[in-house]
Amino acid sequence: MTVTIWHNPRCSKSRRALALIQEQGIEPEIVNYLETPPSAQDLKDLSELLGKGPEEFIRKGEKVYKELELKGSDDQTLFAAMSGNPILIERAIVFANGKAVIGRPPEDVLDIL
Repeated sequence: MTVTIWHNPRCSKSRRALALIQEQGIEPEIVNYLETPPSAQDLKDLSELLGKGPEEFIRKGEKVYKELELKGSDDQTLFAAMSGNPILIERAIVFANGKAVIGRPPEDVLDIL
């Protein structure tokens, strides 16, 4: 089984999600998405895997969200904004078994392992 985590090492929830995966004896592929941002298409694919629109996994409390005046924007605009400003992406996101989950709370990652 391949497990991938879009990880932000500065985020306690992301670190906890990673630890939970490792406690299961799994060494995931770690993608620091702040350094290697996903494309807008990657985010669209994520949206489909999650069964959620981008409005549900964008961090609305981030300063850049307000600066870009993203409230009420269409999906394509949100995908582009998250790709260009990956700090806007909720964290951590884990992919396994053809599924994806947002690690909020971190224990949710166990559901797809």
